[in-house]
Formats: sequence, C-alpha cells, structure tokens
Amino acid sequence: MNALTWLTRRHTTLPPEQQRRRDALPAPAVPDETPLTQRRLVVLDLETSGLDMKRDQVLSIGAVVIDNGAIQLGQQFECTLHRDDHRVSASVLIHGLAPSAIAAGIEPGEALLAFMEFLGDSPLLAFHAGFDQRMLARALKETLNLRLRHPFFDVAELAPLLCPEAEIRNGGLDDWTRHFGLQVQQRHHASADALVTAELALILFSRARKQQIASLKTLEQRLAGWRRRQQAPSL
Repeated sequence: MNALTWLTRRHTTLPPEQQRRRDALPAPAVPDETPLTQRRLVVLDLETSGLDMKRDQVLSIGAVVIDNGAIQLGQQFECTLHRDDHRVSASVLIHGLAPSAIAAGIEPGEALLAFMEFLGDSPLLAFHAGFDQRMLARALKETLNLRLRHPFFDVAELAPLLCPEAEIRNGGLDDWTRHFGLQVQQRHHASADALVTAELALILFSRARKQQIASLKTLEQRLAGWRRRQQAPSL
C-alpha cells in the first residue's frame, strides 16, 4: 500500500448509515472486579494476507463469546472481507482463503462495523494478541477512522503465567492444545482457531480462580508483575 492509498483510505467519508452505526458503538468496558464467571469476553482470531503489520491486510475475522463461564456457541462471528487489491501469496497455503473467497467477501467497512457491533463493550482475548490487536486497530483506523480502545488479553501470556509447571516457554497454540489434550478441528481458520483459543482460556480461568485471581483487574495486575519478572536480567 503506497502513501497516497493510505491517505485516501484514512480520509474516506463513510456512507451516512455506516457513520451512524460507527458513532453508536459503545465505549469499551474497563477491567474491574467483575468476576470472570460473570464477564462477557470475545475471543478473536484474524487471518491476514501476511505478517507485515504495516502493509498486509485483514482477510478474515473469527470470534466466539465466553459468557457466564462458558463458550456460547450461539454467539459466533465469522466473516471474510472483500479485497480488490488482494494478490495470491504464500499465506494462502496457511489460511486457505482462495482469491474467489476474497472476491466474494463482504465490503470491509460493513464487515468491520458488524464485528464491532458483535463485540460491543467486551474485552478481547487472542493468542499472540499483539498481532491481532495491531492488525485490527489499523484496519479500523483506515476503513472507519475508528480508534480501537478495547483491552486485549494475550492467552499466550496467560498460559505460562498460570501454568508454570508445564515448562512451555514461548509456546504456540499447538503446544498448549497438546498439553491440555484439546481437539483442534481445523488450524489456521479464523473461527476454528478462535474456538480452540476460547477452550484454552476457560481452562486457564479455572486455574486462575484456584490462584485467587477472580477478575480481569487482578489478572491484569498479575500479568504486569509476570512481565517484569520475565524482563529482569537473570543473575
């Protein structure tokens, strides 16, 4: 994407109906003392055209809801985005999204608005959340001129924090699903990856409660301390 294209997208005027829907989106909830078992959380996975967070595009969004301490299978989101300028790349071998699927996808503004309406004010969970967070934030800014302010929690951080006995350092999603014996129906498919990440998150939340971590606020505090320990020089 060249600079002119970026500037054009950044200042694109939304159709009135999309602007109305964007302006009606709720403010995100702040992590507080609400028990994890009573908190609605949205587990997100993105498939993208590559791993360059400045140039590559979001191609597919998959999400499931955790609410009342369980995965709500009746609340799922799945969407492929239409991309006029999509080119076949090596990433197709990973996510399997053929050019025909991208060509038949939903207009990006409509797709992203629909996802944000599905998300509501809920915090987000993802595995290696930093990538998903940055890719989603850029897509929202370029397409809707909307700033992503929802808190993200990284399941890849929660797992070693809450299960140090597993001795899995820098583990991927496959490492942790094998550790807990979870069945993965289809990897590198947004909805399937979101579902298995949600299953992993529920196991981790059970471990958290046994460690007197009952809310997102407490979890956030424990994560901050864990990160400091990880960054401290070893003696």
